Amino acid sequence: MPLTDPVGRPAVIELRQYTLRSGRREELIELFDREFVESQEEAGMAVLGQFRDLDDPDRFVWLRGFRDMAARHDALTAFYGGPVWAEHGPQANTTMIDSDDVLLLRPLTDASGFGAFPSQRPQAGAPAPERFVSATVWSFPPGRHEGISLVRDGLLPLLHRTGSAPLAALTTETASNTFPRLPVRTGENVAAVFASYPDESAHREHQARVRAHPRARDEILPGLEREQTAAPRVLRLAPTGRSLLS
Repeated sequence: MPLTDPVGRPAVIELRQYTLRSGRREELIELFDREFVESQEEAGMAVLGQFRDLDDPDRFVWLRGFRDMAARHDALTAFYGGPVWAEHGPQANTTMIDSDDVLLLRPLTDASGFGAFPSQRPQAGAPAPERFVSATVWSFPPGRHEGISLVRDGLLPLLHRTGSAPLAALTTETASNTFPRLPVRTGENVAAVFASYPDESAHREHQARVRAHPRARDEILPGLEREQTAAPRVLRLAPTGRSLLS
């Protein structure tokens, strides 16, 4: 099926992490990939990626993007007020314990957002690709920019030099939530780097090369450790069959 392109390169991205009722992740993935992909894109947003969390069988992670915050309001209003959500939303909600773990993000630099996507999206029911996606999220004190700068100016160039380029590097979108019906986490100051590998061993090898690099070992990683409010969270993700990001 041809891929719609309602937003181009999205400037606003939601990282959504859902905690589900035991054993119901596959039900939600089947419903999501069948009913909630084209219908959301027709409303004016981009469904970027859907993933199984490899560390929690009852966790579903996904990303969607918008042209800007005003477009986000219009797209979400259209979708959640529309017929597809009215028909299938109640079933989706029954699979969930919590859907409020949401980070509102934007590209860290002009060139670090999610780029070009395939011209076609796999059909519903397509097999999952044999790929491994990681999302590493650093949290820093509100209002402090040193940690963000270390990721932007130190870690990102090093990731490019030591292995495959990240899919995207994002940071907190500080604008107010334009669709308060769906909560987002507030008071956040994060950097998030998304990367894709043929398998998890390739990811581990890349991380080892980064840690062994003199600048990372002596400057970047110690600096991040000083600035962060907690250890970075690493999401180990397996794309679903219809995920654009893989």
